[in-house]
Amino acid sequence: MNGYLRSLTLTSAIVVLAACGTQRSVVVEPTAGTSSSRTAATVAPASRPAPGGTYKVSKGDTLYSIAFRNGVDFRDLASWNNIASPYTIWPGQELKLAAPNGTPAAPAHAAPAAVAATTAKPSTPAPAPAHAAPAGQSPVGTQPAAPAQTPPAPAAPLASAASTTPVVPIAGAPAATASNTPPPAPPAAIAPGATRANGGVTWRWPADGSLIKRFQSGDAIPGIEIAGKSGDAVRAAADGVVVYSGNGLVGYGELIIVKHNDSYLSAYGHNSKRLVKEGQRVTAGQQIAEMGSTGASRDELQFQIRKDGNPVDPLGYLPSR
Repeated sequence: MNGYLRSLTLTSAIVVLAACGTQRSVVVEPTAGTSSSRTAATVAPASRPAPGGTYKVSKGDTLYSIAFRNGVDFRDLASWNNIASPYTIWPGQELKLAAPNGTPAAPAHAAPAAVAATTAKPSTPAPAPAHAAPAGQSPVGTQPAAPAQTPPAPAAPLASAASTTPVVPIAGAPAATASNTPPPAPPAAIAPGATRANGGVTWRWPADGSLIKRFQSGDAIPGIEIAGKSGDAVRAAADGVVVYSGNGLVGYGELIIVKHNDSYLSAYGHNSKRLVKEGQRVTAGQQIAEMGSTGASRDELQFQIRKDGNPVDPLGYLPSR
């Protein structure tokens, strides 16, 4: 009996050692086209539910400012109300703040579904062999040609705001046309500064002061605050088109909103003086306002970045300093 137990124990040990000897380590390789070094990742914004209800347009509003006020994407707001570009609205008009009948609709800016690779016949037939093989037989030493694969179509880059926003209609103002849209500001000295590319936009800091408040997604006015004194320069954080310049949004004081492409907007609040108008093209680093305390208790810049209508942390886009 003892001999049987010793034999059984020895057999079990051999099996365990054999299993250990055949174990393979797993190597995870980076996806093709990516760097193995760690890169900074930007957290995607959490989509907010549509607020619902309606909004009555006031004089001075733009579709962009209404969307900004209600935390929705301007393209969704236009789609819900069947408003085509360039998004003309008028005072007293009632806009729906959700999809009609409360039915969840796909966002107007939803990305197209990924195209799966499909097999297709070659566009030109392969040349016939010099000696045709008898029917039902393949030529000796040849293999059937593998079907060609159609690669997925690459995603189209977002067009710049300058090319997609020729005019910006303002409620209660004369109809905006290319002829009465403000021309670009005359060339001015652009303050030097570090830049960072993210989301198809090259960003830079909009003011020189120190950061005095960080981004909190739950804030009523979600953004960062930059210190300064009255009259300090407020600069465009990236190239774009001014889609709102006014004081109609409670809590922001004198406010400017710049569209950079169809996904990204930036906002500059509490200014003492606005230096640009709707429809005007601006360049990164160009002064667009003077810092102030309108709608605030101290001189500061309240700065926001919105992606598809949702506030995101500007520090994930601005360069380190």
